[in-house]
Amino acid sequence: MNYTEIINSNPYVLVEFYASWCPHCQRMMPIVAEIKKLLADTFKVEQFDIDEYQDLASQAGAESIPTFILYHNGEERWRHSGEMAAETLLSEIQTHT
Repeated sequence: MNYTEIINSNPYVLVEFYASWCPHCQRMMPIVAEIKKLLADTFKVEQFDIDEYQDLASQAGAESIPTFILYHNGEERWRHSGEMAAETLLSEIQTHT
């Protein structure tokens, strides 16, 4: 899997790196699922378990989890590591698009 292809697969791509054993990641799962539904018309949301996709996490420079990276036309626009409220995540996405 090529990270460059992933981030260029749609004009707007939100990538999350997570781990199934991470409690912060587990709390973010329903939030990301809701964001995915809300933005389905304009955004592609990709989620990668770092235990399965270590190479992609390395390419993206994701050093902690969860890490969210927002891309527009393949260019990084915003990055955040850690848990956050749904409203905060949505606000950041809207601010940087």
